[in-house]
This record gives sequence, structure tokens and C-alpha cells, in this order.
Amino acid sequence: MGEEVEVVVREFEPNKDREGVEAVERICEVGPGGKISLFTDLRGDPICRVRHSPTFLMLVAEIGNEIVGMTRGCIKTVTCGKKLHRHGKNNTADSTAKQVPVYTKLAYILGLRVSPLYRRMGIGLKLVRAMEKWFRDNGAEYSYMATENNNVASINLFTDKCGYSKFRTPSILVNPVFEHRVKTSSKIKIIKLDQNDAESLYRLRFSTTELFPRDIDSVLNNKLSLGTFLAVPRGSYGPDTWPGPAHFLASPPHSWAVLSIWNCKEVFSLEVRGVSRVKRALAKMTRVVDRAFPWLGLPSIPNFFRPFGFHFLYGVGGEGPEAVKMVRALCGFAHNLAKEKGCGAVATEVSRLEPLRLGVPHWKMLSCEEDLWCIKRLGEDYSDGSVGDWTKSPPEFSIFVDPREV
Repeated sequence: MGEEVEVVVREFEPNKDREGVEAVERICEVGPGGKISLFTDLRGDPICRVRHSPTFLMLVAEIGNEIVGMTRGCIKTVTCGKKLHRHGKNNTADSTAKQVPVYTKLAYILGLRVSPLYRRMGIGLKLVRAMEKWFRDNGAEYSYMATENNNVASINLFTDKCGYSKFRTPSILVNPVFEHRVKTSSKIKIIKLDQNDAESLYRLRFSTTELFPRDIDSVLNNKLSLGTFLAVPRGSYGPDTWPGPAHFLASPPHSWAVLSIWNCKEVFSLEVRGVSRVKRALAKMTRVVDRAFPWLGLPSIPNFFRPFGFHFLYGVGGEGPEAVKMVRALCGFAHNLAKEKGCGAVATEVSRLEPLRLGVPHWKMLSCEEDLWCIKRLGEDYSDGSVGDWTKSPPEFSIFVDPREV
């Protein structure tokens, strides 16, 4: 019988571990046998995907002096439910009630990787358990992870061995950035909100949305956030007549929509590999035609076969009978901004139940209609008794996806 291999799980050390981590990323991301796969270039910063979170950690698994696995984790405070809060004296005619958010401390595991040569040795389980210990030590009440719905190995690890349960199935919607600009409706006015107004609007209208981050101000003020944009009927409001979030929500137009844009291009890049030469040539042809005849508005496939960046749309919301049209106009605006910034795609993630997703243009071949989130309760105590066990709660129509964890 061979000796049992000692696996050491420890905190990532940038100067010592960077090359080993990048080697594992490369071998895990690129599929063998000519299969199409997506390669993520972290540009020499393995913690770039969690660096902007309030609290984060990266762990590596080591055998001898070789890095054989790693994972990342972060902790934040988010909305897990809502309750009624009364103003005035209890049970009187003067008392009013409104819904207020109930917050919990939520942890997120992402980027779990184990080198193919060292799988089936329990390394992934060691990494998850070590990360969960750090979560508990830092007061997290729940932990969740996201994976592709067909990633059987990952799902089995978390649900069978780590005690996670299937929780939400959001949709990742991706749209290519064409060679031509997208036309937006002349009947819709798009206003850029300053950071204070954006924060107020989100807190007043969306703070009870599931997974809304309590530190939304940190998200909006981050250097990667390119702004928050509001779509309204032309003639209702404009930059000169904007009354502020409170007055706007007290007397809104018949329809409106809002979203914010996060610049992932400055953090990491993606690259599609394993595509045949014929398909590459066909994709190039669509770009040539689109560039030559932009007025036709023909869809073209960007050069996804070399590193490309993308913008992520978050905080998508709105109301009214034409809110879907408003979202579509905002997505067109975001497409044109991404084109100016040299991006290859625009993406967002929304609940599968989200009515406004009908306004989000996307290509099915690039999108994931049903991603999978799994969740686990870490502590015995709840942040609020009115919520109960969040892991057993039914899905809501909307979720708020934090761009810091994309």
C-alpha cells in the first residue's frame, strides 16, 4: 500500500503562490479533446474576483511544494427577508406599516479548483471545510456557492458531502457587443444619477429585494462602477428637472427602469477556446459585414477567441406597464457604452422569475438559462426570527446580484 499523501490547506501567499495558482487555473478551465471551453485570465491577480468584497480570503491546497487546488471566499451582509415595521403607536388608527429588510451575514464560495491529477483525494472537501471554518469564525450565518446546472461533480460535493441544498436557479444573460451601435427609442430619456441619489433610490425601493447588499454605497462608489442610469418617458423628467429619489418615487411616471454598470474589463478577461477554424472564419465574416454595412443592424459575433472584457449590469429594476421597454433601452445604452470601452460582451444575472428579464437582449448560445446556487446554514441562531430558516424559503421574483462576486 502506498503512503497517504499529506495535503496542507493554508492561506494564499501572493509572492509565493501566484504561478502555481495560475497553472491550476489554466489546466482546470481548458477542456480536453477539443471541447469548447472558457478560459479566465486573472492577469496575475488570483484574488481579483473577491478583492472588492468587504471581507475575503483565498486558500490553497499544497502537496509538497506543489499547488494542487484553491478556493476563494467572501462575507457580506445582505437582505434575506422582510418584515412589517409600524410607525406610531401600536394598533392605532395613526399607525402605518411598511416593509423593511431583514439582514443576515452571508458567505460565498467561488473559484473552487482542484488539479485533474489530484482529484478524488478529498482535496476539494478539505478546502471547503477550511473555508467554512473561516466563515463561522467571522460570524457568517449562511454560505452559498454557484455552479453550472450540469456540473455533477461540483453539485455532488456540496450537496452530498458538505450539507448544502439547492436554493436558487438564476439566469445568466449574455449579449455580444456588435460592430454597430444599438439604436434606442427616442421616446425614452436616460438620466445618469449621481452616487448619492443612486444609493437613496436603491435603498428606498430595492432594499427588501433578496440578496440586496447592506453596503450598497460601497458598491456604487467603487471605481469599477461606471454609474447608475434611470430610464423614464421623454418629457417626464430630465437632468434639469430631476426631483431627487424620494420625490421621484412619491410621484413616478407611469413606467421607469434603473440599472447600474460594473466594469469587469478592468479586473479580468475571458477567452473562448476549442472552436474550429471554420467557426472562427464564419464569426469573422459577420464582423466584416457588420462593419461594412452598419445601417443594416446585422448581429455580429465579436472576437471571443482572443481575450475580451465585458460589462456587468446589476441592480436591474423598475415598474410600470412599459418597464420592460425601459430595461431594453437601458441595455441598448449599456451596449453602446461597452462598445466605446472596447468590450466584447454585456452580461447580467437575474432571477428566472424576474418579469423584467424580457427586456434584456441576450444570445442563448452565450447564456445560461438556469445556473444553480446551493446554500447551507452555518449557525444555529438566526439573524431574525421572522425569517426562520432562509434555506427553506421559496424563491422571489427578483434578486440583487452583487457585481463584486462576478
